[in-house]
Amino acid sequence: MTTPPTAAVVVLAAGSGSRVGAEVNKILLPLRGRPVLAWSVRTALEVPDVDPVVVVHRPGERADAGAALLPVIGEREVLLVEGGATRQDSEQAALTALAPRVADGSVDVVAIHDGARPLAGAELFEQAIATARRYGGAVPTHELAGLAPRDPAAAPAPGGRGARLVGVATPQAFRAAPLLAAYAAAAEAGFDGTDTAATFTEFAPAGHEVRAVPSGPGNLKVTFAEDLQVADRLLGRAGSSAAR
Repeated sequence: MTTPPTAAVVVLAAGSGSRVGAEVNKILLPLRGRPVLAWSVRTALEVPDVDPVVVVHRPGERADAGAALLPVIGEREVLLVEGGATRQDSEQAALTALAPRVADGSVDVVAIHDGARPLAGAELFEQAIATARRYGGAVPTHELAGLAPRDPAAAPAPGGRGARLVGVATPQAFRAAPLLAAYAAAAEAGFDGTDTAATFTEFAPAGHEVRAVPSGPGNLKVTFAEDLQVADRLLGRAGSSAAR
């Protein structure tokens, strides 16, 4: 009996704490009794048919990342991969680690998530992965209230409510083989994308569509000190439903 392919989840944790005002990597800061990073990894491990979870850490922080995750991973497999100088470099490091599993067909989708977004729920991961399997790629978005595009001729949003700007978040999910091909092509071209979707859209083989999936504004990114306070309050609500 053939084992069905799984999705891999990559959690990026190779950033810094400069804007949050911390002397350590912000994903290692405490949030309701566990490091910020542990929230995203714990959620990823709850998603059905996810294997493995890959955490991309800063150089020199392997032990710190491992210690942060130990209380939440149990018997599950979590791969620790050293990141690079840029987001693109860190994503490439994770994809290189996953390449053998993509080549043998055991991993068919890769979801890439920012470890500084601790409130993304398992349902959002599931929806992004399912959408990527069907269409090629998925990006969580939410409407930015009170903002409109500069171009008044921009196409109206679905439902005829007029054009609106949307915020783009993570987890972003993509079919694995085209994603690896896109990153190989981007490396050859010297392209450094702002996020995974930018690289996939620019370099993935034809026939793969990136679809938006709804994500509430509660799926916030911890960037500044006050964001930790907001995340703490949201996590205090039952199920953190605002982020899911």
